[in-house]
Amino acid sequence: MSAMSTPELIRIVSRDSPMALAQVERVRTELTALHPGIVTEVVPVKTTGDKWMGDLSLVEGKGAFTKEVDAALLAGEADLAVHCVKDVPADRPLPAGTVFAAFLKRDDIRDALIHPAGRTLDELPAGTRVGTSSVRRVAQLAASHPQLICVPMRGNANRRLEKLAAGEADALLLAAAGLERIGRSDVITEILPVDLMCPPIGAGILALQCREEDTDTIDAVSALGDRDTYKEASAERMFLHVLQGHCNSPIAGFAHAERSGGLSLRARVFTPDGKTVLNAHEWAGPLDPATLGTSVAVALLRQGARELIDSIAH
Repeated sequence: MSAMSTPELIRIVSRDSPMALAQVERVRTELTALHPGIVTEVVPVKTTGDKWMGDLSLVEGKGAFTKEVDAALLAGEADLAVHCVKDVPADRPLPAGTVFAAFLKRDDIRDALIHPAGRTLDELPAGTRVGTSSVRRVAQLAASHPQLICVPMRGNANRRLEKLAAGEADALLLAAAGLERIGRSDVITEILPVDLMCPPIGAGILALQCREEDTDTIDAVSALGDRDTYKEASAERMFLHVLQGHCNSPIAGFAHAERSGGLSLRARVFTPDGKTVLNAHEWAGPLDPATLGTSVAVALLRQGARELIDSIAH
């Protein structure tokens, strides 16, 4: 790439939550290491999802966290957006005129339990109130630990930790990667294995989104991308797209790129009460990631996934 085509300034738009800003710092650090000449600045925006503390399905679901960010990018007020892939809706395409330029190397995909007295999930007594508003977590917890009670809990990770300290719940379930990003791994009591708590699609992946025609920025940031993460994200997002899952959908799953070059995808669809759990697990072999995602979605549709997903209000 010639020096001339490297942009001098890259403006990064971000939600103004501590987590989002921590994610931007990671991107700035990696970008500066790669292109010492580029100056970056942050354009913070407040999103509907951050302002709204009620049920997400009442404010356009997941798009609630991305709409204002997309608008700033499209209006030319910023050149680059950093998204958690799990927050980007897969049941509709990216906003016209924008493209993912890179998927960063994946962080931990697992969920973490936070219990003030240091108890593990199996040690929690019956009736313990676990704070989470995630259909995915509620359903799987109901399946594995029906004696526990889930209480609704929204807000960023710091806010949820405050609510826990204030006694609004006895324990919390949060993403391990998120706690690490905001420097709060110290509160983690137990990291839950994926077979107990299957992660959301796109867990632990940061994606960089640019305007389609902004080839200078795309060229500058694409080298931050990780090939394995690209494969995993592509398989997972195609899977979610075929299922037409929305933010309240009881869907979980993750792809894994093996060192040998193989790619697998395991996924689950469940009823919110955890009584019905549909499972599928396939390996790609020579298939491309999108074909693998489609294949796993079809396997779950054959088991009745459509009815389960459509029975949930959104």
